[in-house]
Amino acid sequence: MPVWRTRRGEPRPLTYWAARRIFQGACEALGSNWTLHDLRHTAAKRMARDPELKLREVQTILRHTLISTTELYTAVGLDDLLDKLGACYARPVQPVSWPTQYAADDIEAVFGAGQ
Repeated sequence: MPVWRTRRGEPRPLTYWAARRIFQGACEALGSNWTLHDLRHTAAKRMARDPELKLREVQTILRHTLISTTELYTAVGLDDLLDKLGACYARPVQPVSWPTQYAADDIEAVFGAGQ
């Protein structure tokens, strides 16, 4: 069952080329340069990172022949990495503690810092 249907003429499934042209028109009006394929990539990344979807399911949805093609969407994005790094630095610094069986002089000699 088609998700998108035409509004003009006889109701029928919206073709790729018609959807592409509609999206181009919206981008022109907004002054952006996104493509329909960019939307596909965004959807693929979201699906690949969803813990409720298996990668094989995403592969089937995207109609990829090779799972390695679908795996490309599992790479950690720069935005995600920066968010995690920011969260790491926002947490309080945990004080360093050494096991009591080590002498303070040994810790100083190896790590250059006292307890």
